[in-house]
Amino acid sequence: MRLVTGTLILGLLAMVACSNPAADKTKALTGEATAPAPQSATQGVKYLITSQNSKIEFVASKMVTGSQTGSFKDFSGTIDFAGQPEKSQVNVTIDMNSVVTDADGLTTHLKTPDFFDVAKFPKATFTSTEIKPGGDKGASHTVTGNFQLHGVTKSITFPATIGVSADAITVESTFTINRKDFGINYAGPADNLIRDEVVMTLHIKAEKAK
Repeated sequence: MRLVTGTLILGLLAMVACSNPAADKTKALTGEATAPAPQSATQGVKYLITSQNSKIEFVASKMVTGSQTGSFKDFSGTIDFAGQPEKSQVNVTIDMNSVVTDADGLTTHLKTPDFFDVAKFPKATFTSTEIKPGGDKGASHTVTGNFQLHGVTKSITFPATIGVSADAITVESTFTINRKDFGINYAGPADNLIRDEVVMTLHIKAEKAK
């Protein structure tokens, strides 16, 4: 009986370790990069995004050993707010060398040509091209923009919940991207392959420029 119980527990632990963190998350729609629509954002009020007031986090996983979390510690950006989110524009630049994870060896590996190749591609950027009201899973808006990562630029569309006050604009979003869409193709060991989908989570609090 003890042997059976122990086997069941081990089996359950294995199932948890192998679970896919991207399985229940919204997949970002990915397509060809597009030019931003004409808008009055440049005449709006500027809100500043910094790594002191915001977080950009991710979760990746392997088939056998489960999930590993990471984030970027150095990034900046602006929201040019033109009275409402739909008329505004977002720009963000990420220092790819600032990536950190829950494992020192992985942090180092992510900076190599197997993954981000930070020596060749030191920055990632996002520029919004359209913001629409309404979004998946109760999000207040749907954001589309050009995301440049690993030297590849794609248009991505994802849900976001946007809040606006006099002093700050907040953006909360969780979605997945396929790393291979951006030329990050390293598969990992044959007996513990890396999944293609990566969960991205944004906690943005852009503060009004003074």
